[in-house]
Amino acid sequence: MYESDAGLLAPGRAGSPAEATTGDSAFLQAMLDAEAALTRAQSACGLAPAEAGRAVTRTADADRFDVRDLALRARSGGNPVIPLVVDLTAAVPEDARPYVHRGATSQDILDTAAMLVASRTLTTVLDDLERAAGEVARHAATHRDTQMAGRTLTQHAVPTTFGLKAAGWRALILDARDRLSAVRASLPAQLGGAAGTLAAFSAFSAPSPIAQEDTPGQEGDDGQGEVDLLALVAAYAHELGLAEPVLPWHTLRTPIADLAGALAFTAGALGKMAADVLTLSRTEIGEVEEEEGGDSSALPHKANPVHATLIAAAARRAPGLAATLYGSLPAEDERPAGAWHAEWEPLRDLLRLVGGAAHDGAALAAGLRVVPYTMRENLQLTDGLIVAERLAAVFADRIGRARAREVLAAAAERAHSETTDLADVLFDVLREEPELAGLDLAELTDPTRYTGCAGPLTDRALERR
Repeated sequence: MYESDAGLLAPGRAGSPAEATTGDSAFLQAMLDAEAALTRAQSACGLAPAEAGRAVTRTADADRFDVRDLALRARSGGNPVIPLVVDLTAAVPEDARPYVHRGATSQDILDTAAMLVASRTLTTVLDDLERAAGEVARHAATHRDTQMAGRTLTQHAVPTTFGLKAAGWRALILDARDRLSAVRASLPAQLGGAAGTLAAFSAFSAPSPIAQEDTPGQEGDDGQGEVDLLALVAAYAHELGLAEPVLPWHTLRTPIADLAGALAFTAGALGKMAADVLTLSRTEIGEVEEEEGGDSSALPHKANPVHATLIAAAARRAPGLAATLYGSLPAEDERPAGAWHAEWEPLRDLLRLVGGAAHDGAALAAGLRVVPYTMRENLQLTDGLIVAERLAAVFADRIGRARAREVLAAAAERAHSETTDLADVLFDVLREEPELAGLDLAELTDPTRYTGCAGPLTDRALERR
């Protein structure tokens, strides 16, 4: 028994706006929109009667067609456009049938549909990225001066602020937004005919058997004159709200590669935020937590960071999907066998993954709870060693870099072995090193006083709109 993909194994995209814009019905509607736009464009250029364009447009409703039946029949020709053209042609009034799919090839319709689906999905993704950026900006501003441990290679390094960390998340989200916005604006229609020459559109420019009075064209034009096929491409793109392509891109897959790269980057950008949240929300760290954590099937005390988990899963899958799309770039001849077909599923999966991740990213940022008290506590875990860099710089001015490093290494080892505070050990050191006399160790070993330009850097990052 056939069951549709309800997203049972894809909680990241289930229920997200991207799921609705990338489903089978959405792709079918996009193909129908492409077919209808093509007939309307030919009407606008005098290659078809205006009523034909209206008739195809009225009929181009996905609810009128059986998606599953189209999918099964697509096996014989290798793509779903072939059976769709048969069904659409049968569904329109008889006098409009000659103008369905006239001059086009299947790839024209499916590529154009993919661009429509991508454009519609990116609209929802960009909305979610704006929401996420706004929520993260709120955290950055609120916690501009909230000190916490900066960690490198999993270990405490030097102090930083949560505001600066959040500002970094926002910068990546805005970078993703800018890339996706640019790609969305450049998504092109596809129109080339069988081998990218547009020849069939010229061949089909004979007079229409339908009454000509409402057909665009110059007075006295018998329909046999030279046809401006480039104007047809422009009209087609205009009807769709897509960019006009310079060339048919049947085997020039820049639009797909650009889309793949921007989507993979977006998944990674959101994944950075998720990775930090997953680390900082560990029980033994506890510096942030998701406001509404997920349940555990076995452990009732747990509140799992579900949004961050789903984003992290998407970030791990996205590069592989993008790699498949990049792998389709070397496509042979004027229409490829296999390279084009290999794009369909990974492109949809990538749109779904990123759409779900962006939706989860907005929810994660909106519900993130920051725990400044725990951040301050964790700053003390190394008993002052987290400011060793600062001490090394101050000591080096007085006793030289090599001696400063030697003194601090010995002091750090003693503090660690005696489980005592570094400042206490350094009081003894100062008595043995006259050149260090007079230093304010309480101030020098206070991690909250060594955050550098974290505040101003956060301010500068938040100036970006």
